[in-house]
Amino acid sequence: MQFFKRLSQPIRLGKEGLRLSLLDRYILTELIPPFGLSVGIFASLGVAIGYLSDLANKMVESNLPLIEAAEILLLKVPEFVAYALPVSVLLATLMTYGRLGHDSELVAMKSCGISLYRLVIPGLLLSLVVTGLTFAFNECVVPEANYRATEILVQSLNEDHPFWQTKDIFYPDYEEVTLPSGETIRRLKSLFYAEKFDGQTMKTLTVLQWLGQGLEKIVISDAATWNAQKDTWDFFRGTIYEIAPDASYSEADAFEHRQLPLPKTPFEFALQGRDPYEMNIIQAQKYMKLLKLSGDEKKLVIFQVRTQQKLSFPFICFVFGLGGAVLGAGPQAFSRATSFGLCIVLIFGYYLLSFFIGSLGMIGFLTPMMAGWLPIMLGLGVGGWLLYHYAQ
Repeated sequence: MQFFKRLSQPIRLGKEGLRLSLLDRYILTELIPPFGLSVGIFASLGVAIGYLSDLANKMVESNLPLIEAAEILLLKVPEFVAYALPVSVLLATLMTYGRLGHDSELVAMKSCGISLYRLVIPGLLLSLVVTGLTFAFNECVVPEANYRATEILVQSLNEDHPFWQTKDIFYPDYEEVTLPSGETIRRLKSLFYAEKFDGQTMKTLTVLQWLGQGLEKIVISDAATWNAQKDTWDFFRGTIYEIAPDASYSEADAFEHRQLPLPKTPFEFALQGRDPYEMNIIQAQKYMKLLKLSGDEKKLVIFQVRTQQKLSFPFICFVFGLGGAVLGAGPQAFSRATSFGLCIVLIFGYYLLSFFIGSLGMIGFLTPMMAGWLPIMLGLGVGGWLLYHYAQ
């Protein structure tokens, strides 16, 4: 009896740092091995099932070189590790607390007055650490790895990707105008179109500029680059057409090289065009500002929802840690097979709910913040209710 009372001494913060009780250290040592094993298994399965067959098809049907395929496969590993982390927290807590219950260790602890609230703390500590790890991994490793993998596919196979701005760059530039009535409207100021973009040079360009409500100028050019030193555009081999008030050409000026003071935003828009999962939060925030200026409301909403989902995703670890610890330590002890089956059901149900709520955000039924964080709030609510229910 005295052993279990000493075992459950509370966590203390001393001069030497955070000190865990024997109970916390014991449960954590039981949690870490299945957690590490689960990360390896789920990440490997994710890569094999989710991407290996697709790469094999590209090698056979599109002649993707073996070296590039191997590099892409390695670059996709961080993404599947990030997906595996919260799933592994759930499975580890279910299995560990289930084993403790099956071996009657939880019964012995509870008989010494240790509450369920105290017993789940080690599982929550693990989930908090993994939450921080998942956030750092998703911000510092996954976006660049995904971007590099997509870059290899684009360069090797000339694949089209919806967010990559390599061709058909279309950027409208608007200005805010206040009418005599006091109403503020948004009016088209210029329209920028380029047929191709290689990361440095825009090719086959057409630029339309308005003055007030009338079209003022049309620029047609073979190529253009952004001159960072002079903060202007360098256009090559083109013609500038001046438009008269009656919409006829008043003047045509051919040139070999001309610098035009157009905004840099079309270049930034094309340069930063990535899939939401190929950007960290800072990059996504910058890109959303450009989307807002361009007036592309549909793509802006997609990025807003995806950004909120990226912010909330690491906290799935805490939700799964809470749920797994409570269910595993509940009155019904789970075997390893039962824990694995329950883990699959909970994961499928959660991600199905998250997909449905995210879709509601995409169509504007929910705000982006609600679409990103509502599944987390619901998961915490259910986990908290289960903890209160089983602790009675």
